[in-house]
Amino acid sequence: MKSGVFSILKARFLIHEDAVKNWRFIVFIILLAILMIANTQRYEQKVFEIAKLNNEVKELRSEFVDRRSELMKLKMESTISDKMLEKQIFPSTVPPVKIEVTKEEEKSFFKRIWQ
Repeated sequence: MKSGVFSILKARFLIHEDAVKNWRFIVFIILLAILMIANTQRYEQKVFEIAKLNNEVKELRSEFVDRRSELMKLKMESTISDKMLEKQIFPSTVPPVKIEVTKEEEKSFFKRIWQ
């Protein structure tokens, strides 16, 4: 038992005649460790990118809500009438009248256009 521990500490398993098998296994383990580290690094980069994109989505969503509320305010009749009063354009006092066109009037109108 004591000699086994000393042989491991002195790394005799790397210089014996059968050391080629051991070296292949060690190189294989090192390559696996490098792949695992690289994979973990890529995973962490993607996690950070996802977090950054989530924050950007939240910001854009809040900006959208702000713009939409601004637009609703601008579309209100009171806002529009105030802006028109500044330019001295006043609302009409006469209510709108609905114009109805009958089929015969429509036909005669198109006949006049085509002649």
